[in-house]
Amino acid sequence: MTSPHQSPRVKLPGAGTAPDQGGALPSPRGIYAVVMTQTASLPLKTLGNSDLKLTPIGFGAWAIGGGNWDFAWGAQDDNESVRAIHQALDEGINWIDTAAIYGLGHSEEIVAKAVKSASSRPLIFTKCSMRWDSKRKIYRSLKAASVAEELDASLRRLGVDAIDLYQIHWPNPGEGMEEGWAELARQQKAGKVRWIGVSNFNAAQMQRAQAIAPITSLQPPYSMLRPAVEHEILPYCQQNNIGVINYSPMVSGLLTGRMSAERVAAMPADDWRRKAAEFNEPRLSRNLRLVELLREIGSRQGSGHGVQPGVVAVAWTLHHPAITAAIVGGRSEDQVKGLAPALHFRLTDEEFASIGEFLADNPV
Repeated sequence: MTSPHQSPRVKLPGAGTAPDQGGALPSPRGIYAVVMTQTASLPLKTLGNSDLKLTPIGFGAWAIGGGNWDFAWGAQDDNESVRAIHQALDEGINWIDTAAIYGLGHSEEIVAKAVKSASSRPLIFTKCSMRWDSKRKIYRSLKAASVAEELDASLRRLGVDAIDLYQIHWPNPGEGMEEGWAELARQQKAGKVRWIGVSNFNAAQMQRAQAIAPITSLQPPYSMLRPAVEHEILPYCQQNNIGVINYSPMVSGLLTGRMSAERVAAMPADDWRRKAAEFNEPRLSRNLRLVELLREIGSRQGSGHGVQPGVVAVAWTLHHPAITAAIVGGRSEDQVKGLAPALHFRLTDEEFASIGEFLADNPV
């Protein structure tokens, strides 16, 4: 395991106060209403019941964790990662999403390094529940003591006094979910985290958590190739004022426009995508045809050469009213520059429908 980052603690600008230490967060009910403001020409949405105002996309820090762990994207140059984060902040993105497990602590360390040397301070979100031992073997725990230990380690690596949004990464083990969530609520009252959320929870699991403490946000997988959360999970979030920051809107790089059958075949042995269904036949060929439709749609709007297919894929997810913002990963400055138009680009209803028609006509 890598050593925790020991940089000086910093207080992020724009950070509000934690909830009243003597009581629980408010628990709004009824129809979900998005609160939107405008800052520096970028629309900002309020995340659920929090005071966090997010740009439409945030920087996803999974891939920059580097190689040599179970869910790696292959080797990554740390200096390039720092430059990618700086580019994202320069583009106006105001939040970063990472997790302790990404690179077994390494992603958090790189985020800290980048933020320490950046011209602006973003909001920082991270996650707990997936851990690793001295042999780098991953295990899961939601025991209160384990969650508290993870939180302290993330605070050290990130070099902050409080984490803006702390999330349970997976609701596993299921029998420990309530214990883990109760610990997040205690840490929120203690001031170590400002807001608490969940990731990969279904509606029933969120209901169990809500009985203990209000959920600020859900982080689910959501894309045109993985729309399952539309049926029950997103409506539940809308009805309970739970913000949604979806991950993998471009299906882990598949819909960026830079993927090909040859590139997939040449992926490093430790790239987890080699085994993913969407990156293998019979789905891969269909998905690459979908990318060409996204490319054609992207060429209709914007200036110059239009926008990349990945931007269109992100816009597809932002078309849903339950989505507060989308997590967009980037491993280099150029990738971030190419995807930055997702801050502004939106689909028309007609364009959105044309994507739906393609998917309906080309099932796998």
